[in-house]
Amino acid sequence: MKTKAMKNSTFGIFAVLIFTMMGYALPKSDNLQKIQEPTEAQAIDVAFQHGERLSYKIYYNLNFIWVPAGEVTFQIFDEGNQYHYKATGETYDSYNWFFSAKDEYDSWVDKNTFLPNYSERCVNEGNYHIFEKISFNQTARKMTVWRAPWRGGTEEKTEHTVKSDCNDVLSSLYKLRLVDYESQQAGYTVPFSVFMDKAEYPLKMNYMGKDEDKKLYKMGHYKTLKFHPEVIAGNVFKEDAQMTVWVSDDKNRIPLLIESPVSVGSVKMVLKEYWGLKFPFEAKR
Repeated sequence: MKTKAMKNSTFGIFAVLIFTMMGYALPKSDNLQKIQEPTEAQAIDVAFQHGERLSYKIYYNLNFIWVPAGEVTFQIFDEGNQYHYKATGETYDSYNWFFSAKDEYDSWVDKNTFLPNYSERCVNEGNYHIFEKISFNQTARKMTVWRAPWRGGTEEKTEHTVKSDCNDVLSSLYKLRLVDYESQQAGYTVPFSVFMDKAEYPLKMNYMGKDEDKKLYKMGHYKTLKFHPEVIAGNVFKEDAQMTVWVSDDKNRIPLLIESPVSVGSVKMVLKEYWGLKFPFEAKR
């Protein structure tokens, strides 16, 4: 399959590590697979709730030295018939000499379908800046995009037709947390579609089985589920790049650790703190 590189920012690990399904070069296909809808039981037993907050520390590795690069925080707000997901990421001052980034992602999703109605992202990474708003008409499969070089700047409006139900980058994280991996065998694959950069992209999350005793730096040992998200070679990921995600093996299903090689060096995101989990954190040993 021929791939086409997307014009994204150079650093972009806050976008990449929002559950890491997003490669910087993604496949286009006429055979998009519709994301699996949560079953009735899964919809009742939602893995998250209002007030959940997850904080991660991001490290960049170059020449075998892990350098603290920044932090990203995810939050959930209950707004009636919608959930509001929010993710903010920022590099540390000590890292800004190498690269400066400050990003913010917001998504409002329907509580019944877990599909977005509206999303925003404000990206400031090095010399790359963008403010984007997307209105999702899931019934008509029409997406309206407003883009500006910064928040409050002159907007360019475009409209796009998609072939399947689509999530934005951030809402895909939470929808994938609804999938019942416990009853699946290693090799199980979850397809889903993401609307990003004015286009629709089919992606897959590959379940690799359980890792019963995964150690997290300064956080202890955990029972985890292991995944290999699909990534495509481009200006960030090499041809043979293998990204790995470890998720808590309990009802919360929160990402604990993400590791990935990139074009130069590698990055990882490690759980630092958590608040407001819906269920007891039984994955920790």
